[in-house]
Amino acid sequence: MKPTLFLRIASILTLIHCILHTVGGVLAAPKHGTEQVSVIEAMKSHRFDVMGSMRSYWDFFFGYGLIVTLALFVQAVLFWQLGRSIKTNPGSAKPIVLLFFLNYVGMAMISWRYFFIAPALTEALIALSLVLALTLENNADNSESRIRLPI
Repeated sequence: MKPTLFLRIASILTLIHCILHTVGGVLAAPKHGTEQVSVIEAMKSHRFDVMGSMRSYWDFFFGYGLIVTLALFVQAVLFWQLGRSIKTNPGSAKPIVLLFFLNYVGMAMISWRYFFIAPALTEALIALSLVLALTLENNADNSESRIRLPI
């Protein structure tokens, strides 16, 4: 198997994560009864000055959700592009893939602790795809160097 395949898998998983986060988390209506509605209304109703802008906790909650959506989308596109560049320039692609592998391991741990299993599992699968891409690329590097050695 080639590292490109696993980077494309990571890209697709990240895009799915982006869509489900947006639809299920950012844009979803409250589904857990009147207590949840009361909390959301309280978050929306109390406004305060933040560096010259009047904001509410809801503004921060919703805005951070949108930031995560944007970040996941950009990462999905980046992983797809890295699938192409790891073939032609593995030396510059591998550190980027390693950085995102570590990022997704951290995200999976945070999601497990503070959110729920679906994002934690998705992030763990993305991390696995990234580390497999790295491992396969390292194996390809080693096999190419063995072939080039003089007899």
